[in-house]
Amino acid sequence: MIKLDCFGDICPIPLLKMQHEIKLLSPGESFEMVVDHSCVIESIQEALKKTNIEYKIEEVMNGVWEIVITKPF
Repeated sequence: MIKLDCFGDICPIPLLKMQHEIKLLSPGESFEMVVDHSCVIESIQEALKKTNIEYKIEEVMNGVWEIVITKPF
């Protein structure tokens, strides 16, 4: 699985990286993003709720989130 390190990146950079990576995915494939800004979480949720892309967000440490994004079949 590809891992995008967006540590220190502020909006809209992680969102742009995510959109680019989604275009490269084949159905059923996933990638993971690591972010450290809560505004990124809000932006990603807002962008993905308008699509059929699946995602899971987990706060692994205080202020650090891992997001797994999967393109459905």
